[in-house]
Amino acid sequence: MAHLVAVLALRGVIAFELGIPARIFGNAKDGSGRPLYEVATCTLDGGPVATSADFRIAVDHGPELLERADTVVVPASHDADPDGADAAFTPELAAALRRIRPGARLMSICTGSFLLAAAGLLDGRPATTHWRYTERFARAFPKVRLDPDVLYTDDGDVLTSGGVAAGVDLCLHVVRRDHGSAVANAVARNCLVPPWRDGGQKQYVEAPSPVETGGSGTAAVRAWALEHLDGPLPLRRLAERAGMSVRTFTRRFREETGASPGQWITTQRTERARQLLERTDLTIDQVARESGFGTAASLRLQLRDRLDVAPSAYRRTFRAAPL
Repeated sequence: MAHLVAVLALRGVIAFELGIPARIFGNAKDGSGRPLYEVATCTLDGGPVATSADFRIAVDHGPELLERADTVVVPASHDADPDGADAAFTPELAAALRRIRPGARLMSICTGSFLLAAAGLLDGRPATTHWRYTERFARAFPKVRLDPDVLYTDDGDVLTSGGVAAGVDLCLHVVRRDHGSAVANAVARNCLVPPWRDGGQKQYVEAPSPVETGGSGTAAVRAWALEHLDGPLPLRRLAERAGMSVRTFTRRFREETGASPGQWITTQRTERARQLLERTDLTIDQVARESGFGTAASLRLQLRDRLDVAPSAYRRTFRAAPL
């Protein structure tokens, strides 16, 4: 009998995330072509629900489906977003989650993790969510071992994914865990997606905002440093430009940015390297020099440490047009 995957569609379910389990698990087949999973969708009352788009979905199952499911997936929905998770965790949802049989696997996609956390199902466990909402998640659910950088987490019977397409990565990971790489790779080929993505969510986080040059403090020096990232920026030189002692400059800098001068400069150089990899044809060596890392080896080390990805892999992912 095929492994039953139940997808719980809540009001405002995001259409893309709703379709991921059916698309990935539904394409997994054994050597004779037989489906390895049965994917079925249910709602809290068995009735239709509005999606995040301009259509509603009608389903064949109510919450009773959860009682016999081997895996339950909770995709993102507007009701599961950071501002609505508490209100969305209704007695009806709590009752539905209690129907899940012991030993069943539980998965969330994107902000679906907010609902699992609100139910206490992630307490003491590793979890992730969309990078844009990780700070709010951490404040709301301090008992959860949040990892904001990864595409997904696997704690055996409870798995969570980051935003949107990370749900594809998670479902492929589950297929790989259940049936091996050959089956997962075949699913990925059929769906025209990579079977494995380098790096985690850190490479997708938006760039830091430009510094303001007005006012007192260290803002003017930071603006100057941004124009000279390709050269040496020793602390004493920065302090002299600010007309401060090294000690005072370091203290003021941390008060204004939340980071030490060295940390801030490395962050800005990493961002410069990202822009050059995305928008220019410069070689990796040239990108390293222009961004102030000096050598390709140093650039690779910094991107691996900060983004969990190599420069060449980052360029392949984010390059706007083929080289």
